[in-house]
Amino acid sequence: MSLENLPASTRKLGPQDWLGEEPVKRVMAALNTDEGASLFVGGCVRNALLNIAVEDIDIATQFAPDVAALKLTAAGFTVIPTGIDHGTITALLPGGDRQFEITTLRRDVSTDGRRATVAYSHDWAEDAARRDFTMNTLLADSEGNVYDPLGSGIADLAARKVRFVGKAAERVAEDHLRILRYFRFHGGYGSGDPDKAALKACREAADKIGDLSRERITQEIFKILVGDNAPDILELMFKNNILREFFHSQDHNDFFRHFCEFQSRYGLISLNSRLFVFLGLKKEIHAMGKKFFLFPKVFLRDFENLHDVLAGPDLSDDQSVRRAVYTSGRTITAQALMIELAQDRVMNGYAPKALEIIQNWDVPDFPLTGNDLIERGIKPGPDMGKILAEIENWWIAEDFKPDRKACLARITQNS
Repeated sequence: MSLENLPASTRKLGPQDWLGEEPVKRVMAALNTDEGASLFVGGCVRNALLNIAVEDIDIATQFAPDVAALKLTAAGFTVIPTGIDHGTITALLPGGDRQFEITTLRRDVSTDGRRATVAYSHDWAEDAARRDFTMNTLLADSEGNVYDPLGSGIADLAARKVRFVGKAAERVAEDHLRILRYFRFHGGYGSGDPDKAALKACREAADKIGDLSRERITQEIFKILVGDNAPDILELMFKNNILREFFHSQDHNDFFRHFCEFQSRYGLISLNSRLFVFLGLKKEIHAMGKKFFLFPKVFLRDFENLHDVLAGPDLSDDQSVRRAVYTSGRTITAQALMIELAQDRVMNGYAPKALEIIQNWDVPDFPLTGNDLIERGIKPGPDMGKILAEIENWWIAEDFKPDRKACLARITQNS
């Protein structure tokens, strides 16, 4: 096991449940031998030091991907070549849910702002020097000993300072996605004013964001949008001309902030609705949105449903809330309520009553079916569908009170 070019450990992780998991112990046993060493890297070390939950476990190794794969396979792991061109494989035990992303130490041979050509290395400091932020260069072994290969990661993490490794402009030029990652990390891990060099480098290269794939942009922006301080980060991006096309005006960002405050207050944070508000409360995606984002079909459906609820009666009384729940579902109605609260269409004092209905109202079934109309001599077809819809709309307008008998009586009136 070789830890050359690493300063001695000066910090140790506190008790960590994940370090004691059997798959974690097995993967590290397989990847630490007399021939080479492997260490935990990046997010799991960063989060552990901050006492934040560790979800993904990444490992840096001195073994080439094919050698690492052989060792892991021999230890009973299934190995998937998820990023083999960049030295990354994924390992998991059959039947288990813990996955490990394992990447060989690397150095950049060339970069073009979107992708890098790399060469494998055995040098921990060389690998750390090509990473994005100093807090992401930290390493740890199975005993929880923390290593700081560049000598600045621990101090920056303790100060909650998100800083690029080395020269900010060079790191951004290597991969333009780091512009968006910087704002996401500042929002999630930073404190105080943003690093001036980082902000300057992001601002000067902002026009390069459009060269990135929509998949990569979408992932980063979506993560920013669901952050606890998304309005602050988006405002910072706005002021520094990052993706300015998405902001109609500073007033629009003020509304977005107001909306997020209501979501947080009522514990109803939703990416779908934040994106809907972020893009201007429109179900049609404008040209710039299509240029930068990939929208899952479920998002587009939610945009339409939110738009439809907002186009209807204000959710300011019980009947209107019940109607929205029946026609659009509980989740959409709750998010529409948050938007209307931000628009001052609903009094904040009514919100708890509305949410009680949204969450607990026993949604009734419409008493009639097409068979009821057929039994009364109405032939299947467009006319029958129209009659059924008209009766259902009447039933909804009557606040779902008419019973089956009353609905059957409407058949004659509408035929």
